[in-house]
Amino acid sequence: MGGKESNRNSSSSTSYTTSSSSWWSNFCSSARRSKPPLSPSETSVRTASGGDGLLRRLGLLDLILLGVGASIGAGIFVVTGTVARDVGPGVTVSFALAGAVCVLNALCYAELASRFPALVGGAYMYTYTAFNELTAFLVFAQLMLDYHIGAASIARSLASYVVTLLELFPLFKGIPSWIGNGEEFLGGALSINLLAPILLTLLTIILCRGVGESSALNSFMTVLKVIIVIIVVFVGAFEVDVSNWSPFAPNGVKSILTGATVVFFAYVGFDAVANSAEESKRPQRDLPIGIMGSLLICIALYIGVCLVITGMVPYKLLGEDAPLAEAFTSKGLKYASVLISIGAVAGLTTTLLVGLYVQSRLYLGLGRDGLLPSIFAKVHPKRHTPIHSQVWVGIVASILAGLFNVHVLSHILSVGTLTGYSVVSACVITLRWKDKTVSQELSSSWLEGVICLITVACCGFGAGLFYRVSASFILLILAVVVASLASLALNFRQVYADPPGFSCPWVPILPVLCIFLNMFLFAQLHYEGWVRFVILSIITIGVYAFYGQYHADPRSEETFIYHRAPVEEA
Repeated sequence: MGGKESNRNSSSSTSYTTSSSSWWSNFCSSARRSKPPLSPSETSVRTASGGDGLLRRLGLLDLILLGVGASIGAGIFVVTGTVARDVGPGVTVSFALAGAVCVLNALCYAELASRFPALVGGAYMYTYTAFNELTAFLVFAQLMLDYHIGAASIARSLASYVVTLLELFPLFKGIPSWIGNGEEFLGGALSINLLAPILLTLLTIILCRGVGESSALNSFMTVLKVIIVIIVVFVGAFEVDVSNWSPFAPNGVKSILTGATVVFFAYVGFDAVANSAEESKRPQRDLPIGIMGSLLICIALYIGVCLVITGMVPYKLLGEDAPLAEAFTSKGLKYASVLISIGAVAGLTTTLLVGLYVQSRLYLGLGRDGLLPSIFAKVHPKRHTPIHSQVWVGIVASILAGLFNVHVLSHILSVGTLTGYSVVSACVITLRWKDKTVSQELSSSWLEGVICLITVACCGFGAGLFYRVSASFILLILAVVVASLASLALNFRQVYADPPGFSCPWVPILPVLCIFLNMFLFAQLHYEGWVRFVILSIITIGVYAFYGQYHADPRSEETFIYHRAPVEEA
């Protein structure tokens, strides 16, 4: 009797061990799956549902305005002055340095946008093709949390600016704080803001109606805010006192570098252009130009505002809440504050609109691949927009913006952005390797290259930490040397092919530099941002383990003829 029970226990234990081993093996196999590369002339795109797909209605000007609309918000009227208080007139150099780093990242985005001109998904889709399914899902999760919290935060700021404009009229004096500025309840657990969800609902409706309508609104508002910025710079230039630019770097060169790490995030948004691939008329030509063009315009506008604001008022006298408006008021130009408020409303509107647009396209991409429920993959047959994804994005943002003071979460933002930028740079390198095929993905050469990329990323993060804590300069040099050795290994031990379309220069050196600098900036984030990165990664792996791995299929045979990406003529 005892022998039979012992045999049953042994059999049960063996079965459990076999089952666990089988589950782990299936998980590892699924996680390593990658999306097969598609050529620019592909005429079909997988989808998990029927529908007529997205329409190609965005021209080059639309794409440039999309990028500018995503990047230039109210921050151009605030961040420029608040950072100038700490850096001095040298804030101009801070913006120039941050812009230069963004240009390097934009070159990487431009190559991949040109390489995959017929597919939506941006960084997620590039990672899925270059690396594997699990890494792509992790990138999506980090980016999406940034987008969700960012959209809610921008909506609350927009509501506050709208109330400020309305109160210029006597009829709207004394608007209750719970309508637009937020009023706390339950000891601060809730912060009610009625106007923010209303604004989000209006923008969601516009986005659901079609890309043509949303693009028209974005173009109008973007042109309006750019004109206002140009007027502000032009008027302010006549009030500049060049003696205010001396000393140029009163707090030393390190303060300029620190300022660059802060203002880097003011340029975030050019990557939104890459997510409009399926709606661009001539994506292979226009996407790279749209990405680079929008970024260069933003750099010029930021530098212009910096020069004016530091030249009008001594940097020590700049205000904290509305430095640019206060600078003009001090010169007797009170009308400028009204212009700045209008520009802020226009800027926040376009930033929010583009943010919601990008989120829905990312959900669309994951819905098609099966990593999310198929409802996210549905496209309206008449409007040609992913209405289900768009409404979901609007609901999430409305709940967060209407009930919570999401501004307090601002210090955990930008984690997803830097993660996405770093992985995209790595994608440029791995997709150039000539031996990158499905059967060779785990070859010794491929693994060696990936280890070198991880080494560069770790060295960048380490150098950032050493800089942050003012550690010995020798440690900083050591991190740079190790990263340089890894770069040399990538340069001489891998064979690179020329990509179709736009080509990022100096591969692999330029992408490696991007990874190093992005991780350097990652180390400057609040430590809670690092905790958020780890916790969200664990949750994402759990979701993938219990849902994604069983439903995802990067080689789904369910296809339909799509609105074709035009093949560029030589």
